[in-house]
Amino acid sequence: MRVGLLGLGRIGAFHAGTLAGLVEDLVVHDENGELADRMAVALGARTGDPFDVDAVVIATPTGTHAELLIEACARGVPAFCEKPAAPDVPETLKVLEAVRRSGVLVHIGFQRRFDAGYLAAREALLKGELGRLDRVHMITGDPAPPPAAYIAKSGGIFRDCHIHDFDALRWVTGREVETVYAIGSNRGAGFFAKYGDVDNSAAVLTMDDGTLATLQGSRYNGGGYDVRMELAGTTATWAIGLDPRVPLISTEGLLPSGDPWPGFQSRFEAAYKAELIAFLTAVRESGESPCSVDDALAALYIAEAADLSRSEARAVRLAEVMS
Repeated sequence: MRVGLLGLGRIGAFHAGTLAGLVEDLVVHDENGELADRMAVALGARTGDPFDVDAVVIATPTGTHAELLIEACARGVPAFCEKPAAPDVPETLKVLEAVRRSGVLVHIGFQRRFDAGYLAAREALLKGELGRLDRVHMITGDPAPPPAAYIAKSGGIFRDCHIHDFDALRWVTGREVETVYAIGSNRGAGFFAKYGDVDNSAAVLTMDDGTLATLQGSRYNGGGYDVRMELAGTTATWAIGLDPRVPLISTEGLLPSGDPWPGFQSRFEAAYKAELIAFLTAVRESGESPCSVDDALAALYIAEAADLSRSEARAVRLAEVMS
């Protein structure tokens, strides 16, 4: 299989290393031509037109995703794209229209769907091992904030960071969010407030079956990278991410045995590889997208509701942002 890769930044370079071991012909491209040349030599790949391929992987800056996905659809090339499909709802709808019109397979990269813990919890819930699901709690804490230049274009903590939690919530539970009440605060660098963002966040979400979900997040989780999800049912409670490297200190003496995760890439390394394998398998077998643009749009709607809730200090129904 011949696969193109657009973008060779941090996650793009990681994907390049993965793809080099999965495909016969890897074509890399980056705005920095010298970087692309070096990467091609290092991996035994080549440079060229990343769309003259059997499938393309898009790992460029967020603002370019929609245009590149629409081009992939126009050229009939199956595409994997890091989240988000587009930075806002109108652009995402344009991508969705292109996908539906062309019939091209597009996979949006929400890697938690491919993490062993999330997979196991979803399966257990589907099998009834938790009984009736009543409560969900989610945490995403970064050990240190991104630079100001990143925050300026990120879309805010709910769109940039918690959109992963929102996708995981829908996927694991199989339910949809009906209402969101979100809050946030600025406890650190001034650039968060400057760009209309917050560095600490919390939310309460009500699902369409009455399940209650809570969420908390931070750009200053100094103990280490912390991503967890708890599912509380009538017969059992399951926890995702409570592993030997979780950045927690227990007052009862139950201490993690390993160093805390330094960041998302190491924490989800296996999941990132698994999602690319799933994408390539879907392309080879003419299968369905493991995570569609419809899924990306659904998560974005939740993020939009959360951001509106925070700015207006009120609960927001999803129907408000979907109309």
